[in-house]
Amino acid sequence: MLQQTQTNRVSEKFIEFIEEFPDFKSLMEAPLDKVLNIWQGLGYNKRAIALKEIATRIVRDYGGNLPEDIETLQSFPQIGYNTACSILSFAFNLPTFFIETNIRRVYIYFFFPGSSSVSDKELLPIVKKTIDSENPREWYYALMDYGVMLKKTHPELNKRSSHYRKQSKFKGSTRELRGKILKYLLKNSQIAVSDLSQKMKLSIKKIYEILKQLEKEGFLTIEGENVIITQ
Repeated sequence: MLQQTQTNRVSEKFIEFIEEFPDFKSLMEAPLDKVLNIWQGLGYNKRAIALKEIATRIVRDYGGNLPEDIETLQSFPQIGYNTACSILSFAFNLPTFFIETNIRRVYIYFFFPGSSSVSDKELLPIVKKTIDSENPREWYYALMDYGVMLKKTHPELNKRSSHYRKQSKFKGSTRELRGKILKYLLKNSQIAVSDLSQKMKLSIKKIYEILKQLEKEGFLTIEGENVIITQ
């Protein structure tokens, strides 16, 4: 949930999600439209599909237990190296080495004063040398909290990273249109493409372009002239 989404948006939604799906089995067995309905407000809805797929694989292939292995975690959808490492450190208190936005801020501030275009390859060896191997969970908690504070006092820090990319404008973007279409379909599980085009005030061509991508990602099915949300 925290990938590309601010903590204040995630905190309440996380509690609601966990209360509804307290374990991998309940998430695996839930209809996709129910999962997506609870996810509404977080954006990047592909993550919800990925979580449901991960839950299914963990129940079927690992007896319902989250694997304690970086390579296995990386084989799951939407989980890369940094996310896999953070799962191991926070869930199992195992020493791993990763970088995320707030951690990056701290290390640039302390070890690269005045530098620009600092790469994560330069930061990672320092992360490895400074980690608290006995209690990495609390160490990373502290780093992230420190990074949040630095964001307020030194907002320019992440711009000094070579990985910094300004997020594209959301208003009027395809991403916004995808969200609006999906939100409407969750309330109306089936609708004609022409009616959806009229409702969204988009051309048939643009609607089909977005719908085909959503179908490819597993959100819905296009059957003739109708669009049906995945159950």
